[in-house]
Order: sequence, then structure tokens, then C-alpha cells
Amino acid sequence: MKKLLSFLKDYKKESILAPLFKMLEAFFELFVPLVMKKIIDVGIANGDRPYIVRMCLLMVALGIIGLACSLTAQFFAAKAAVGCSTKLRHALFSHIQGLTYTEIDDLGTSTMITRMTSDINQVQSGVNMVLRLFMRSPFIVFGAMIMAFTIDVKAALIFVVTIPVLSVIVFGIMMITMPLFKKVQKGLDRVLSKTRENLTGVRVIRAFAQEQEEISEFGEENTALTKLQMRVGRISALTNPLTYIVVNLSIAALIWVGALRVDAGIITQGAVIALVNYMSQILVELVKLANLIVTITKALACAGRIEKVFEIEPSMVYGDKAEYEKKKAEAGNTAPVYAVEFKNAGLTYRGAGAESLSGLNLKVKPGETIGIIGGTGSGKTSVVNLIPRYYDATEGEVLVDGINVKDYPMEALRDKVGMVMQKAVLFKGTIRQNLKWGRQDATDEEMFEALEIAQAKDFVDTKDGKLSAPITQGGKNLSGGQKQRLTIARALVRKPEILVLDDSASALDYATDAKLRKALRGMREKLTVFIVSQRAASIMHADQIVVLDDGHVAGIGRHEELLAGCEVYQEIYYSQFKKEEGKGA
Repeated sequence: MKKLLSFLKDYKKESILAPLFKMLEAFFELFVPLVMKKIIDVGIANGDRPYIVRMCLLMVALGIIGLACSLTAQFFAAKAAVGCSTKLRHALFSHIQGLTYTEIDDLGTSTMITRMTSDINQVQSGVNMVLRLFMRSPFIVFGAMIMAFTIDVKAALIFVVTIPVLSVIVFGIMMITMPLFKKVQKGLDRVLSKTRENLTGVRVIRAFAQEQEEISEFGEENTALTKLQMRVGRISALTNPLTYIVVNLSIAALIWVGALRVDAGIITQGAVIALVNYMSQILVELVKLANLIVTITKALACAGRIEKVFEIEPSMVYGDKAEYEKKKAEAGNTAPVYAVEFKNAGLTYRGAGAESLSGLNLKVKPGETIGIIGGTGSGKTSVVNLIPRYYDATEGEVLVDGINVKDYPMEALRDKVGMVMQKAVLFKGTIRQNLKWGRQDATDEEMFEALEIAQAKDFVDTKDGKLSAPITQGGKNLSGGQKQRLTIARALVRKPEILVLDDSASALDYATDAKLRKALRGMREKLTVFIVSQRAASIMHADQIVVLDDGHVAGIGRHEELLAGCEVYQEIYYSQFKKEEGKGA
């Protein structure tokens, strides 16, 4: 909570002025019943119309001043709340961007979206309401009681009984509802997760005619959330009727006691009206306070959830830049220096029951092409994810240019590696804007060169505006092959030393795939290329081929060697080519 409050430090002035002006508004409001008392006891009792007019004008003046104070307080409260939530959202987004894939996998996308949107909005509302009402409502409640004592001590004793009873009701309900609101937010997470899953996979759902099943599952999640919200709502709804009952009973007692004391000549009729007004003010403020507490309860629950994300520290610590430069110089004096080296590398994902990769030993010279092949779930992607350090090797080492990837500063390592993921992801904008994700200062000539190598120049040239052609969110206005070629071009624009193609040509036909590999071999800059594929044709000409089987290395060598002595490779190859062709390969 301290971390979240720190985002208000730049709004100290607003955080002080907002409650201050609300207190001023409350101060003027407390004088209104006294003016009413004067109007009744002096103006009406004596038939003094000019006096009544003067007092009415005074009431209007108090109202205008109170309104001005209220608007000023609202301005400062809104400025502090919106500013605080903006900084909080930026900080949370930045923190999430700094987390590793492991932490992001644990958190889940829907949870992070809820934290960034709904939870922060609740915190913003909570800050706004606290600055406006947290000081004002108690001030009015206790101020009205004190003012009642200045009018008549015996009648004011009713206030002394009423206020504690109301406080017990309000705070008791708050203590019951606070843990329930936390459950509501968790339920919202589940509904959001289901919604996101359905919207992302809408085509698959329709292809298998599973609409009714998904609607039914969503209905169950939504019904569970609705029931929980209704339960919390019913408990919270008790606040108003209970407080109204207590306050109205108090007003009845006040009128009864007041009538007896007026009849006895101890207090005036105006004094009774003033006391009733003060009791009514207490009622209104306690209702506001009850609603405020509900808002605060939600905000605190949401703030706790946001705080938990901030408490998650990245499991990876990147190397110091000066230390990296020193190790780089040392590695440069050592021969030979491999572009990438795996030393008994293994990877076990957090929470996984078994290793996804184990015992990989591989030395890759600069400019070599490495093919990685294996069945589904064999660990192909796990291998290449260790190079840019998306995940840390849980055993062994991974070296790039003779330096352990754990000793690299993040920027230095990512600049060396151009990564093309399995899933082609493009962002809303233009082709040029998407390619500049590779390098912001890339020229149009460099982009067209990258597009030509990636076999994407032909279709880009047919687009209106070429590089300025629009791309919709997720690249929905492009085919699968076009998206893959653009993502390859985006990686090439970076001019990396190591290029990783993680099954990123699966949507390309064999001819285009072959042209792409030929263009990569013909580049001026001799890249070290890792090609992950399930197609034997895509990797058969590689300098080394790594064959994986259920996370274990089944064989490493050239195509001819593996075809002669590796059963797993033979099985994959002959499932795609006729055996006669294989013999002649």
C-alpha cells in the first residue's frame, strides 16, 4: 500500500487543498441550521420581514460560498486522482514489461488486463472519494453534534447515543463486505479470461460448432459472478435502511424531547428545528460515508491486487554493462569464439512436472545455419528461447560470442538476436511502422531490402501506399503467409548477428520457403541462422541439424549423417518424402 500511496507524492498540494476546501464547505453548512433558528425565533416570531430577508440572503450567500468550495475541492481531488492513476498505470505497465516470460505465464493475460483497467479505475474512484468525503463526513457528523450541544445539552445527548450505533452499523458492514469484494474481483478475472479466450478463438469455436457449449460455460461463470455480486450488494444495501431507521428514531426522540422542553420554556421552537436539521445532516453524511466506505473497500481490495503484481520481482538479473564490456574483450582474445554454444543446457518450466529440454551440447560457428527438428512438444522452441534469454536455462549454460547470456545487458543481447516467433504478430498501423519495430532509424531502402530477402516485396509493392499501407490489429487484413514474411522482414531490419526462425515459415509454400532460405544464404552479412521447422526440406541443407525427441537430443549432424544413423530423423524424413528419394538424397 505504501508503494501505491507514493504515486500521490507529486500531488501533495492537491491532496491537501481538496479536503481543506471540503472542510470549508462543511463549516459553512453547519451554520445553516443556526440561521434557520434565527429566522424562526426572531424573524417569524416578531413578524420582522426585513430581518427574514436578510437571513435568507445570508443563507443564499452561505450556499454560494459552499458551492464554490465544493467545486474547487472537486477540481483538486479529480486532478490528484486522475494523475495518481495515470502514474500508477504507467508504472504497472512498465513493471509488467520488465517481468520475464515465466512470471507473465504465472500471472496470466486476463489477470494483467484486469489489473491495468478495472482495478486501477477502482483505485482512482477511491482516491477521488477519499479526498472529497473522508474528512468532510466525520467533520459534519461530529460538528453537528457539537453544535447541538451549544443549543441544548439534554437534547444533544440523543446525538451521543445515535452516532456510535450508526458507526457500528457502517463499519460492521464494511468488515463483512471487504473480503467478499476481493472474491468479486477474482470472479471478474475468470469472466474476462473466458471472454478473451472466446473472442481470440472465435473461428475455431465456429469451425467445430461449439457456440452453444461456450455460451453455456460463459453463462455459468457469469452466473457465479452475478450471484456473488448480488450477495455483496444485499449486504451493502442494508446500510441505508438500517441508518435511516436509527436516524429517524433519533429524530422522533429529538422532537419528543424538544417538544417537552419547548413546552417547559427551556428552548425555543427554532432550536428544535435546528436540532432536527443537524440530525438530518448527520443522516445524509452517514449515508455518504457508508457509500464512501463501500468504494474504499473496493479500492483497497483492488489496490491489494495491484500491489501483489508490484511485489513480483523478475527472476532474471541482467549483467552490468561495464562488466559485459570487460568480458567481451576477454572473449575476443580467445579462439575459437562460437556464435552460440550450449553446454549441457536444459530447461524445466515453472510448475512443469518434467524437463522440457535436457543435455543439449552444441557449438555453432558464426555464419552457420542450424536446423532444429522434432515432433510436437519435443522442445524445439525451448532451445531457441534460451538464446535471447526469454527463459533461463535451469541447468547448464548458454553462451553467445563466448559470453554467458546471463552476463549480457538486456539491450546488448536482444540487439544481437533477431527473433521471429511461431505466431506472427503485427500491430495496428502501417507496414513501415511495423518494420520500424526492428530498428527505429531504419531507412525505406533498408526496409525494402529486408522485404526482398523475406520474399515480401512483391505483395507490398501491390499495396496502395506500399510501406504506408495500413495493417489492422493483429494483421487481420493479411494472409498467414504475408504476416509471416513481414515478421521475418521486421527481424532482418534489425540487422542481427543471429537470426532465429521459430517455425516462422509454416504458412509458406515450398517454393517460397526455398527462395527465402536461398536469399538468407546470399546476404552480405553472414548471419548465424537457427531454423526451427517440422519440414525436413526446410532444414536438410543446414550446416548442422539438431533432432529432438521428447526434450532429449536424438542426434546432431548433417542431413546425410542423420538419415543414415538417426531413427527419429529417418521417421520424420520418410513421412514427408518417398523412400526412393531419401536413398538418393
